[in-house]
Amino acid sequence: MALFDLALVALLLMLALRVVVEPDERSAIITFLAFGLLLGLAWVRLSAPDVALTEIAIGGGATGILLLRAEAALRGRGKQAKPVTRTGKLTVAAGCAAISAGLGFAVLTFSTPAPTLAPAAAQALPATGLGNPVTAVLLAFRALDTLLEKVVVLLALIGVWSLAPDAVWGGAPDVKPAAVPGPLAYLGRVLPPFGVVIGVYMFWVGADAPGGTFQAGTVLAAMWLLVMMAGLHPPPDTARWLLRLVLAGGPILFLAIAFLGFAFADGFLAYPKALAKPLILAIEAALTLSVAAALAMLVAGPARKAPAR
Repeated sequence: MALFDLALVALLLMLALRVVVEPDERSAIITFLAFGLLLGLAWVRLSAPDVALTEIAIGGGATGILLLRAEAALRGRGKQAKPVTRTGKLTVAAGCAAISAGLGFAVLTFSTPAPTLAPAAAQALPATGLGNPVTAVLLAFRALDTLLEKVVVLLALIGVWSLAPDAVWGGAPDVKPAAVPGPLAYLGRVLPPFGVVIGVYMFWVGADAPGGTFQAGTVLAAMWLLVMMAGLHPPPDTARWLLRLVLAGGPILFLAIAFLGFAFADGFLAYPKALAKPLILAIEAALTLSVAAALAMLVAGPARKAPAR
């Protein structure tokens, strides 16, 4: 496996370099997608399957699709990225090299054994009722960071929606069906039932095994986008109260349970021991729907059609 790992590292470095030097935006984005998928494999080799699933779903999947949509929108308007000067390239290269050298120095100067809170987290794991330490860390030991991550996704969507012209504010995005509707329409009818089951499973198993909110939400978002791209169902109006409730419901429930910790536990974002796992699962369920809706609507883009009357 050492030879495999060396080949994987070499391929990742080659793809990363190709992303930087590729002059064509679309080719660079496609290379970035390949880099994200292979990086997920690297995380698997580092025994971090939760991180690998997130990298493949978000880093290699949703982010790449957003970049492709942005590139297509710019190309449709006849706009191209301005070429970077040689001085600019050298400046960016020097900055990246300095950051890499600093990170390498920090890692190589770690004490042996490296400082870690893993034993303390593992000792407190039974109090959460969860079997997956990653989920416990995300929703119990660093829950504030997790809450802010979800809020950032929601703020990003609000930023995208704000790009809509005033005349169509609150209307629906314009997701055009594929040029070859037959096969895509067939997949739009066949794949979503399986995708929904897989997404629900990834959410449910995340309490005790690799999986979780972002991974499940990405799968559900992909199924929704497939239905819209196949022309089987139009995108919803951004002003629909049900859509906005789903988007805001996850962070709102998270905040509500967080403040209830003052009354029923030790403080903000604390859980009563007897109800820790049910509360965490409730937060995960609401956040999964919020993430799925946010990612799908981010890819769909701002409103381009007037709201239905």
